[in-house]
Amino acid sequence: MRTAVILLGLLAAAAIPGSVLPQRNVASDPAAVLNFATDNPELYPWLDRLGLFEVYASPWFAAIYLLLLVSMTGCVLPRCARLWQAARSAPAPAPRNLTRMEGYRSFPVRERDPVADEEPGSAGPLKRAAEVLRRRGFRVEVAKDEVRAERGYLREVGNLAFHLSLLVLLVGVAAGRLFGFEGRVALAEGETFTNVSSAYDAFTPSVWTDTESLEPFAFTLDEFDAEYAAEGPKSGEPRFFNAALSYQAGANDETRRLDVRPNHPLDVNGTKAFLTGHGYAPVVTVRDGRGDIAFSGPVIFLPNDGSYASDGVVKVPDAMPQQLGFEGFFLPTAATGPQGPYSAFPDALNPQLFLTAFAGDLGVDDGEAQSVYTLDKSGMKQLRQADGQPFARALSVGETMKLPNGLGSLTFDRVGRFANFQIAYDPGKEISLAAGVMLLLGLTTSLSIRRRRIWVRAIPDASGTAGSSTLEVAGQSMTRWPLPDKDIAHLVETLAANATALHPPEGSAS
Repeated sequence: MRTAVILLGLLAAAAIPGSVLPQRNVASDPAAVLNFATDNPELYPWLDRLGLFEVYASPWFAAIYLLLLVSMTGCVLPRCARLWQAARSAPAPAPRNLTRMEGYRSFPVRERDPVADEEPGSAGPLKRAAEVLRRRGFRVEVAKDEVRAERGYLREVGNLAFHLSLLVLLVGVAAGRLFGFEGRVALAEGETFTNVSSAYDAFTPSVWTDTESLEPFAFTLDEFDAEYAAEGPKSGEPRFFNAALSYQAGANDETRRLDVRPNHPLDVNGTKAFLTGHGYAPVVTVRDGRGDIAFSGPVIFLPNDGSYASDGVVKVPDAMPQQLGFEGFFLPTAATGPQGPYSAFPDALNPQLFLTAFAGDLGVDDGEAQSVYTLDKSGMKQLRQADGQPFARALSVGETMKLPNGLGSLTFDRVGRFANFQIAYDPGKEISLAAGVMLLLGLTTSLSIRRRRIWVRAIPDASGTAGSSTLEVAGQSMTRWPLPDKDIAHLVETLAANATALHPPEGSAS
């Protein structure tokens, strides 16, 4: 147990960097680690060498976890065996000296019709005591001259459930880390996602994830709606997000519709798609120098503040005679301030697209992977106006900008939206839920139920009078709470009432 507690403390300490520092592959803020590296260029390499930006996937965190699992197994299983034996054990024999026990009482009794071949008082009063205690829920065992009773065995069952829940919880978390996966995908309105590993923007499988047998389903983002507070001190705060999806769960399944909102994911046989973010995807049409449409569709711009001012690029590798690239930002509600253009409100009330253009080699033909959100300008030149100034334009919906030197044009067709989805499969979550329920019920049971013992002993009368004896009653609390007074009081009251109702011995006072 001491080793398990130390390892549990180490695990908690190891999880602190995962809570304080940004982590890779987090759907809510995928650019957090890159931003940290930009802001802390000297500190970032050292922290990265220690794996502090992917704490929960690091070897040292896994080592602590596995050691804790082994230690807990060796600690919990023997303890559970002892608790199970304690829950099934018979009531303990009475101690030799009952006067030292809690609630000790003694009083004489006399049987109306004692049986000659029985010990005085050994059948009648003890039998009644056993019946009374059984009615009050005690586990009872009757010996020759005493009654042994015990109650509160359910407390040991609660302790057993609590200890097992710790082990089950570790197994559930381990199952999720070994067989599950997480992935992220950003979809513009009208785009479709198919659940194959190559379709993810970021995909993080576990050690034993079968990437070739992912749950077969596909969904299309039909429409994304967002509402914001329009006035008051909380103006601009989000009020409602909803992603309208069309999905198929399998190749032969019919198409269904579902509205995905925060905490209401798409669930296909345990693989869930959560709505984790959104933004704008302006729809543009680019014509090349020959007048042909080289690109047409939505382009995702990543938001960088609460008013959804967003940065993005447009890559046109099919343009002729030169490949084209555009870089700029989108403002859903464009306004102008002392620092220049900014977005005054997160909804698209006055959308404007600010772009500058480049021509040359995008670098997409050399086979190296590129981010769709950045523009490799090493092989490109920025287009310039006749006066030598960099070419840049601000476009409203429906406007077109013509590029210098007859290289083509770009039209801002309309405002579209995109949604971020985190897709996860965790086969251990049901196990972890069961462990949480076990832990809660077991802890509540073990803390609320009082285990206690009661003994009733019959001592024959020293005078040898037939049917006469002295009953001793005492108890013992097995918890930190004292023995409930009502247990002893009710038993003594019942036995004394039966005794005084009988004929007293001749010559004695009534």
